[in-house]
Amino acid sequence: MFGIVRPCRHRLSESLRTQWMAHLCGLCLALRKDHGQFARVVTNYDGLLISVLTEAQAEKDGGGRRTAGPCPLRGMRTASVAHGEGARLAAAVSLVLASAKVRDHVADKDGLLARKPVALAARRVAASWGRAGERTGSDVGFDTVLLVDAVDRQVGIEALAGLGTPLLTVTEPTETATAAAFAHTAVLAGRPGNAEPLAEAGRLFGRLAHLLDAVEDKETDAASGAWNPLTATGTPLTEARRLADDAVHGIRLALREADFTDPKLAHRLLVHELRTSVDRAFGTAACAHGSAPTGAMPGGPYAPPGGPWAPLPPEPPRRDRRGLLAGCAVWMGLACTCQMCCGGFDDPWSRERREGLCTNTDCSGCGDCCSCCECCGNCCGDDGCGCDGCDCGCSC
Repeated sequence: MFGIVRPCRHRLSESLRTQWMAHLCGLCLALRKDHGQFARVVTNYDGLLISVLTEAQAEKDGGGRRTAGPCPLRGMRTASVAHGEGARLAAAVSLVLASAKVRDHVADKDGLLARKPVALAARRVAASWGRAGERTGSDVGFDTVLLVDAVDRQVGIEALAGLGTPLLTVTEPTETATAAAFAHTAVLAGRPGNAEPLAEAGRLFGRLAHLLDAVEDKETDAASGAWNPLTATGTPLTEARRLADDAVHGIRLALREADFTDPKLAHRLLVHELRTSVDRAFGTAACAHGSAPTGAMPGGPYAPPGGPWAPLPPEPPRRDRRGLLAGCAVWMGLACTCQMCCGGFDDPWSRERREGLCTNTDCSGCGDCCSCCECCGNCCGDDGCGCDGCDCGCSC
């Protein structure tokens, strides 16, 4: 739910990192302003791409930013955040898709949702989010019926899919929904000529999101007996990887056809970071900046300090777990204050220390051995660090 585009702070230049956080905070605050504190739990990385694309096409008149008040998650500092129709469209899309996700989990009776009282409460929340997304979408001229229809068709398609069903048949509803959302950013920015290429980029992004979600959940779904598109259609991982790589390439080509006033952040997220997301999902990327365990080798396997035969470090002692109701109460407090997004927090149930979603991002970057292109933030330095060069068309 929190997205496939999770840029590492070490791969973004200072200016791009500031812009990215401005859109993340802008989405969070747009949800709070229009729909209350609890709606902020649907803040997600992929949703903010809508805000990024809108701003990337808009004329730079300063009207797309405002100064937000002090926030505990920013150390009680103010910040410039994105606002306006782009952020509101991102909020509408996030609410509708989150509503659909909750309904899907209820239908599958996942975890606590197998209990009737919890499922009833979840349905009410999902219905509320769906109505809220529809209202906000209408305010910015976007018909969320397109998203709802795509979600409803997804259920029927999955029910009929079996061995031999083309995988792209299963991903089509997601593709249609994201194509509509991406295309509407051109309308908001006053660049109708961008609608077609951005619809194509959105269609391929939806395909990629569906594929990577299926790849990452394949083993978990197999263990729990949950439906997975790769398993259901008999699609091997090699074919899924081919489709994912083709989607990334297609998004790059589609973005070249669009007219942007400032393409830097959109290019970084939708070209370079998507490629990293694919590598991460298929297990071909590792972190170079400390988010992987100590001793993690480039390929991912764990190599304990002291050699391959050294004993693993002892696990930290488990702390007493909270009960169901107490944990839920703590979870609501963390979610409503956004600590689960941007700060460090203790797990509501296990009490284990965790990093916020904004800080615990994927990092398979270039390390300290090379410089980054000011245009897009992509590595373009020392050949010895594994960088593949700056391929955004600019000169380093």
